[in-house]
Amino acid sequence: MLNRYDDFDRHFAAIDQLRRRMDRLFEDYDPGRVTGRDIERMWSGRFPRLSFADTGSNFVLEAELPGLSEKDVQLQIHQDVLTVSGERKQDVPQGWFVHRQERAPVKFSRSFSLPCKIDPEKSTATLKNGVLTITLVKATEAQPRQIAVKAD
Repeated sequence: MLNRYDDFDRHFAAIDQLRRRMDRLFEDYDPGRVTGRDIERMWSGRFPRLSFADTGSNFVLEAELPGLSEKDVQLQIHQDVLTVSGERKQDVPQGWFVHRQERAPVKFSRSFSLPCKIDPEKSTATLKNGVLTITLVKATEAQPRQIAVKAD
C-alpha cells in the first residue's frame, strides 16, 4: 500500500522539478537585461523579413523595414551578390525619457547570392510605407528567350 503513495510522491516531485526549471528559464530571459549586442545577435539573419521572386526578366525583392528612411538603407551589388544593410537608430527627442522600448535600435546586413547576372544600371529600389522594393533587371544574356518553331 505504501508503494502507491511513493508513486504519487515521485510524480509530484517530477512536476515540481519541471516547474523549477521553467521558472529558471524565464528568470534567465529578462528583457530588461538585454543589451545592444544581444539584440544584434538575436536579429542577425532575421531582419529584415523579405520575399524574393523571379518574374522572368526581373528579380523582385521586397523587404520590411519599419521606421527606416531611404537614408538609413544601403544597397550594394558586387558580382552576383546583393547586400542590403542599414541601421535603425534610437530616436528619443532631447529631454524625453524612455519608459518602454519594444522597437530597439538595430544594425543589420544581409547578403544574397543571385542566380544569374543582372544589369545594375537598369535596376531600381524604392522605399514606401516601410517596404523596400528592389527590382533587379536580368542581363540580356540571362533573360529567357522564345525560340520560334518552324514547320518543314
